[in-house]
Amino acid sequence: MTIEADRTAVEDDTRDLTLRRFRRSSVVGGRDLPPVSMDALPPGPRWPALLQTVALMRFRHQFHPWLHRRYGDAYTVNLVPGGRPLVLFTRPEVTKEIFAADPEVFHAGKGNAVLGPIMGEHSLLLQDSVEHHRARKLLMPAFLGHALRGYRGMVAEVAASEVDGWTEGESFRALERMNDLTLEVILRVVFGVTDQTRLAKLRPAVNQTVEINPAILLGWAYPRLQKLGPWRRTIENQVDLDRLMYAEIRERREATDLADRTDVLSRLLAAHDPEDPQSGLDDTELRDQLVTLLLAGHETTASALSWALVEVGRSPDLLARTQRAADEGDDAWLEAVLKESMRLHPIIPMVVRTLMKPSTVGGWDLPAGTTVGPSIIMSHQQESNFADPEVFRPERFLGDDVPPLNVWIPFGGGVRRCIGAGFSLMEGVEVLREVFGRYDVEAVGTDVPKVRNITSVPRRGARIRVRRR
Repeated sequence: MTIEADRTAVEDDTRDLTLRRFRRSSVVGGRDLPPVSMDALPPGPRWPALLQTVALMRFRHQFHPWLHRRYGDAYTVNLVPGGRPLVLFTRPEVTKEIFAADPEVFHAGKGNAVLGPIMGEHSLLLQDSVEHHRARKLLMPAFLGHALRGYRGMVAEVAASEVDGWTEGESFRALERMNDLTLEVILRVVFGVTDQTRLAKLRPAVNQTVEINPAILLGWAYPRLQKLGPWRRTIENQVDLDRLMYAEIRERREATDLADRTDVLSRLLAAHDPEDPQSGLDDTELRDQLVTLLLAGHETTASALSWALVEVGRSPDLLARTQRAADEGDDAWLEAVLKESMRLHPIIPMVVRTLMKPSTVGGWDLPAGTTVGPSIIMSHQQESNFADPEVFRPERFLGDDVPPLNVWIPFGGGVRRCIGAGFSLMEGVEVLREVFGRYDVEAVGTDVPKVRNITSVPRRGARIRVRRR
C-alpha cells in the first residue's frame, strides 16, 4: 500500500468512527429510561415540550428566575424529545442532598447526553458507574497539585504572549481575546501541540465546535436533521477535528520523549492502573476525554475571565486592589475575583442527575427516569445565599465567610465535581496576573449574557479599553 493510500484508509476509518458516534448518540441519555408520570412531579409550565426546551436553553437567564417566582423552590420543565421531565431545585440543602446521593442511582452521564454527539460516549461527563470511576481514576493525576504547578509556567507564558500584543488605548471585545488565549492554553498545555502548522489547522476546527448554536444541539433529538445544512456542516467539522486529533494521538504514542513531556495528553497516554499495566486509555477514549477537556475548559474559562475584566474595569477601587494583588503575588485575591465572576455571571445554568431508581429528593418522591438538579443561576442569585447578589464583591470568597460548596456551584459537586476545576482557577489567576500587572483596564459600555452552545457569554463581547500602567 502506498503512503497516499494508507493515509486515505486512515481518514476513511476516522470518518466512520465519527459518523458512528453521531448515529449512536441520543439526546435523551439512552432509550432504556422508563416513562415518567407527571402526577408525581413538582409543578411547572404546561407549554409544549419544544417551547420549554427552547426557553430553558436559549433564554435561561430569564426563564430560571421566572420559574422560581411562579412555582417556588422546586419546579418541573418538560424537554424534547418525548417530554422528558427535568425537576430543578433552588434550596442549598437539596443541592447538598443531590451531590451527596448514591452515584449508582443518581446518574450524571444520562443528564449530559445532549453533548454525546460532540464529546463521545467515553467522555467523563457522559459516563456513569464503573466506567466513570475508571476514567476519573486515570485522568485525575493529570489535574492534581503537582501537575498543576507544572502547567503554571506554560500558562503564564501563553498569557504574557497574548496580552503583550494589546494596543495602547485600544477598545476591544475581551471575550474574543480570552477565547484566543484559553484556546492556545488548551492546545499547548493540554494537547501539547506547539507546531505552528498543526495549530493553524486545529484552531478553526475547534472554534467551530465551540461556537455551535443551541439549535444544533437540540437537533440531535431528530436524526433526520443530520442530513441538513447546519447539522451536516457540524458533522463535517467534527470529522475534520477528529482526523487531526487521532493523528496527534497516534504520533504522540510513538514519541521517544513521552516520559519527559508534561502536557496533559502525554500524561494521559502514560496513565494506567498500577495493578493492570494494560488498563490505559485507547485512542477513542483519549479523543473523547480531550474533546471534553476542550469544551469544558475553553470557552467556560474565557467567559469567566472576560466578565472579570469588565467588572474590575468598572471600578477604580477594584482596579487598584486587583493591580496590587497582581504586583504582590496575592493569588487569593485574584482567585476571589475569578470566583465572583463565576458567581455573578454563571457560565452553565444547572447541574443534572437522572434517577435510575425511585428516590426522594427535596421531600418529593420521584420516579425512576426523572432528571433532577440544582439551578446554578438561582443558587447564585438568591439573597439568602449571597447578600446583595447583584453586586460584584470578591471579598465574599476571602476570610471566614466563604460560601459553602453547595451554594457556589459553577463546577458542580460531589464525586462528579469538575475534574478541571483546579486547572481552571489556576489558569484564571495566571491570566489576571498578566493583564493587571501590565494594564489599566476600563469597561466600555454595559453587557448582558447570551447563550452560545451550552455556555453563557457576554452578548456584546465584554468590551474593555486598556492602557499601559
